[in-house]
Amino acid sequence: MELTWLEDFLALAEHRNFSRAAAARHVTQPAFSRRIQALEAWIGTPLVLRSPQGVQLAAAGLDLQDRAAALVRDIHAARRGALKAAGREGTALSIAATHALSFTFFPNWIRGLFPMEAPGPLNLLSDSMAACERLFAAGDADFLLAHAQGEGSARLPPGEFSSVVVGQDLLVPVSAPGTDGAPRWSLPGRPGVSVRALAYSAASGLGRILEAALAGRGLVQETAVTAPLAAALQTLARQGQGLAWLPRSMVADDLAAGRLVEAGPGFAVPVEIRLFRPRRRQSAAAEAFWTEVSSPAG
Repeated sequence: MELTWLEDFLALAEHRNFSRAAAARHVTQPAFSRRIQALEAWIGTPLVLRSPQGVQLAAAGLDLQDRAAALVRDIHAARRGALKAAGREGTALSIAATHALSFTFFPNWIRGLFPMEAPGPLNLLSDSMAACERLFAAGDADFLLAHAQGEGSARLPPGEFSSVVVGQDLLVPVSAPGTDGAPRWSLPGRPGVSVRALAYSAASGLGRILEAALAGRGLVQETAVTAPLAAALQTLARQGQGLAWLPRSMVADDLAAGRLVEAGPGFAVPVEIRLFRPRRRQSAAAEAFWTEVSSPAG
């Protein structure tokens, strides 16, 4: 049995779709399917039920899900412990950050925290929210930096992680302007004239936040394109392909230059930027970084 098989199974349990789970694991779907089949062969019973409607966990899969998550965390923790005992843990810090924050918020945030000198070697791991959560939960990153609405926004094992707010942002609906300067697409839309929406895929944390925040708002939207990255939706919005909900920190220059305009007064969604950490004791470098970040000055 390979650790990779358990990590693949957890991705499938999250996405309930082979193609999306394979994309999240950065492998082809045939290779991903073979690894799930290999795990089922090793266990000795089917773990998932395949149907045209999607993937459901079988009884054995439901039983394995929590056990597999704990096993993956324990194996990574054992590796870290062995490296620490051998004096090879190192002082480098790794931060898993969503794509949107890695090139908008992170650089200025770090410079603001440490204006004179860096806190030591930093390894920034940039990916979708779902991929960052897996890296962080498995112990492959010391911290997780993500948009959130409350500490429970991230899909992490309850009670094992804590977080602190390090910034604020706003998800604003934006569209390319028409010849009259008004948005080509505007909210709330109406029957027969639905808004052409540029939506986030299931791997996106911003998509989760929007789904919860916009429920019951009476929007009339038709999804035109789905993508996991805010940057991709930003480009499509500039081209006039539809309306996208994007962090104001990302589109501030576009709004100032008139490449994009706000497309729905009263529909902006406030969001926090949170740094998550494990509750367990971390390396001396990670604890020192957390102390700096969580202090009133930080």
